[in-house]
Amino acid sequence: MSLVNIFLTLAVTHGTEVTSTAVRVRFAKQRLGLPQKQCTSLYNRPFVEQFEETPLLVAVLTYVGYGILTIFGYLRDFLRNWGVENCHVARERDEQKDFVPLYQDFENFYTRNLYMRIRDNWNRPICSVPGAKMDLVERTSKDYNWTFEHTGKVVKDVINMGSYNYLGFAENTGRCADNATGSTHKYGVGVGSTRSEMGNLDIHEELEQLVARFLGVESSMAFGMGFATNSMNIPALAGKGCLILSDELNHASLALGARLSGATIRVFKHNNMVSLEKLLRDAIVHGQPRTHRPWKKMLILVEGIYSMEGSIVRLPEVIALKKHYKAYLYLDEAHSIGALGPRGGGVVDYFGLDPKDVDIMMGTFTKSFGAAGGYIGGKRELIDYLRSHSHSSIYATAMSPPVSQQIITSMKIIMGEDNTTLGAERLKQLSENTTYFRRKLREMGFIIYGNNDSPVVPMMLYMPAKIGAFGREMLKRNIGTVVVGFPATPIIESRARFCVSAAHTRDMLDTVSHRSETLQSSQRTPPSLHGAISIWLSLVLFQTCSLVFSVCLIQ
Repeated sequence: MSLVNIFLTLAVTHGTEVTSTAVRVRFAKQRLGLPQKQCTSLYNRPFVEQFEETPLLVAVLTYVGYGILTIFGYLRDFLRNWGVENCHVARERDEQKDFVPLYQDFENFYTRNLYMRIRDNWNRPICSVPGAKMDLVERTSKDYNWTFEHTGKVVKDVINMGSYNYLGFAENTGRCADNATGSTHKYGVGVGSTRSEMGNLDIHEELEQLVARFLGVESSMAFGMGFATNSMNIPALAGKGCLILSDELNHASLALGARLSGATIRVFKHNNMVSLEKLLRDAIVHGQPRTHRPWKKMLILVEGIYSMEGSIVRLPEVIALKKHYKAYLYLDEAHSIGALGPRGGGVVDYFGLDPKDVDIMMGTFTKSFGAAGGYIGGKRELIDYLRSHSHSSIYATAMSPPVSQQIITSMKIIMGEDNTTLGAERLKQLSENTTYFRRKLREMGFIIYGNNDSPVVPMMLYMPAKIGAFGREMLKRNIGTVVVGFPATPIIESRARFCVSAAHTRDMLDTVSHRSETLQSSQRTPPSLHGAISIWLSLVLFQTCSLVFSVCLIQ
């Protein structure tokens, strides 16, 4: 491996647009002092990602907004402690006041005083297939979102921009649904045993062989839960004396698995190859703490598509570093498998790389395949080891047969083994929809994050008041969206997250973009100082009136 490939790195930074063609070649030339013809790029296509820095005034207003909410939160807690305001949260009984607290009062401060204000934007009950459109059960709250009541009405034909239904296989008609129904008649719904005992069906064997063929690896293993695929398998692969290098924006399942393993964890900046290389080099030079013995193994944890940022991992560079420093690579393709690449093979297929260069290929069936569960693929020795050492395999009930059949049918459609072009058409439609929707939002002046080819499209909201307002107002316009704020994102980077699907039509995407524009027109024109002061005073007045009104309603 040439050192040119190692130094072809350029960190993704805020306020920049990064490409991976001549710029990267010139960067390598400057680092190594080599002539142009000796510098070859690791990428066979342009690699463009956008992360615009938060405007200063917006950041200040956001901090002020959270500050005001926090101050009023402490005031409300004070009133609750003295019995002036009703307390709806779980509390210790008086006779247990000297015990070690079961409920951490301070840790629940955010949930109690900030999250509850906008809780109605989450856990909305759906009463239809979560396809391109869906039906929602209408609900109301009479106690400021502490509890909800169903009104008996249904909100029909809501455009679904929140589900991970990338290829549109979340449907109750068609070949997938018919085959899953047939599987239910043949096997039933539940297995009632683990794979190692009496729960290993022939359909499970067929599924794992198909997944291995789809990924281009020697063998694979399927699990009934995607989260547990990470959290329960990483401890089987790493332990004390091992080093895990994890991207700072990795999913909670990866973080939990790393912690449960007992290995030493070091975090590198998101998609920053300079940061990753520094950690690898330091790990080799210094070894383990105190003893300075060499690490038993070094495991790099990355995702294909990062679900909150919409960014794609710089996999060619990660593989180059992994090979040079003799580390292992664990790739989580939960969002990228089926959604990227000309064959739907994920980020490996997207970059045209050899699957053998990735030591552990992980993914889930919950997104592009419209099912549930996860998989791990790799060398046969790896899979055989996990069958006897993975807690998710030994102690978990086997995957439900109709779910297995749903995966098999949808995967064969993607691979073209159903003798139709439906899979290729859906892959093409998803790519076109992603490009169109991202371009449409940018033309309207919205700030969006991520890679141009990522179907996960985060649109920045910034201020805490916008989180609840945007979700509610979009639902009034029959659009279902996911809004995300702190602590799931940095405190000044609240956002709405759209998930594009092959099932969406251009009319649906146009409707979403135009109705978003009517709600977000202020984002393109930052308020003046006078306007900012007015906003602060209005927010304080609103909070005060809200507090007084709630006290007056004490039962």
